[in-house]
Parts: sequence; structure tokens; C-alpha cells
Amino acid sequence: QVQLVESGGGSVQAGGSLRLSCAASSTFAYMGWFRQAPGKEREGVAALRGGANTYYADSVKGRFTISKDSASKTLFLQMNSLKPEDTALYYCAAATQFRVNYSGRWSVPQTYDLWGQGTQVTVSS
Repeated sequence: QVQLVESGGGSVQAGGSLRLSCAASSTFAYMGWFRQAPGKEREGVAALRGGANTYYADSVKGRFTISKDSASKTLFLQMNSLKPEDTALYYCAAATQFRVNYSGRWSVPQTYDLWGQGTQVTVSS
């Protein structure tokens, strides 16, 4: 069964760090992290195409880093200098088929057809 399983969420104070992990049952060329805060739409945080092309939301550039370990099929999101506005449920997502113009649609939830269950990140001030 193809699946994604996130872990690594938790509660930290502003300025702290967390590293999220997403264990995948298979290898995917397009993977991303999204987040959704209560009452808000799901938004793209970061994405990775292949092993080298990375994409970030402006709100997290310079603070978050997306990476993956191909051997273990694990996607990571290193989050530094966390802010209270980073508080949300974080999801891992994967696109299982080829995507045209991925660079222009990496942050659109409909680009992905496989989702994890989410891991909560809470940042207190």
C-alpha cells in the first residue's frame, strides 16, 4: 500500500527548531510539505522535485529547508527560527505521476494525489 507517514511535530517556543520527517512507501519525483492552520486554507510550505530542485513559500525562505534521503525514502523539513504563525498541522504530499509545469504549481494542493495524516506543530511566543 502506497502511503506517507509524518513524524517530528511538537511544541516549541518561538525561535526554536523542529525537524519533520515523512516516511514514504515508495520513491516519488515530486514531494512537498503543506500546512493548515485552523480556519485557513492549506498552503504549500516547501517542495522538492527529483533530488535537487527546491521550492519555498516566501514566508519560510531562509528558515526552513527541505531535503530527502533516497535510501530510506524519507522526506525532511528542517524548521529553524520558528514563529507563532508557523503553528499548523503539517502534511507531507506526493505526486505519483508526471506533472507538467511543476515549478508553477508546486504549492497547489491539487498537484498532489497522495497525502499523509499530518503532524501538529505548535509554536508559542
